[in-house]
Amino acid sequence: MRQIMLDTETTGIKVSEGHRVIEIGCVEVHDRQITGRTWHKYLNPQRDIEAGALEVHGLDLDFLADKPLFADVADDFLAFIDGAELVIHNAPFDVGFLNNELSLIGHQQRLQDLCQITDSLEYARRKHPGARNSLDALCKRYRVNSEHRTLHGALLDAQLLADVYLAMTGGQVSLSLQAQTHSGDEVTLDLSQLPPIPVRRASDAECQAHAAWLEAASQVRGAPFAWQKSPKKPQ
Repeated sequence: MRQIMLDTETTGIKVSEGHRVIEIGCVEVHDRQITGRTWHKYLNPQRDIEAGALEVHGLDLDFLADKPLFADVADDFLAFIDGAELVIHNAPFDVGFLNNELSLIGHQQRLQDLCQITDSLEYARRKHPGARNSLDALCKRYRVNSEHRTLHGALLDAQLLADVYLAMTGGQVSLSLQAQTHSGDEVTLDLSQLPPIPVRRASDAECQAHAAWLEAASQVRGAPFAWQKSPKKPQ
């Protein structure tokens, strides 16, 4: 199964106010393995960027001035995601913006027509009801290192989402137990960090002594123990 972890950055929150996509990041996962293939572009939005959005991603117009338009990369983008399952955190936001970009260049299809779309935020809310399920919170819960995430970035967030989603959907690689403190904070006990349990096997003499004890005990009770009886052969 081919999945694409996808994230975008935009000039503002509301597509209805004419805001545009300025970064797209995609990370490929095949059969639950991160393949190393990515698709990443910065885009010139041809409009201003809201101050609040700039604080989130740090992408300004000076940096984006020489970047391609969405129309210039649309075919390459669609070819990369075609037929895959798109996994997006808070999918309605990103899908709404990308469908708007497709509409602006006269493209008749929407992302839903090309790909299955999975909202990892909705999945997390079902799995962890009542808990915080932002990408940062999920990184903490599943012990995905996000210390380098000082600003949001589409490719970086897609890479973090890949690690989080694989862990959240059963891809853990170490045995661990999870519990919650009275404050609601989740604590993970990683059993893989414990020292190995020593295994001591019985010697031949000890096995012979055990067999003799069982024989004597069977004679005292007048019959062998049930688990000592040989299974009957099928007729």
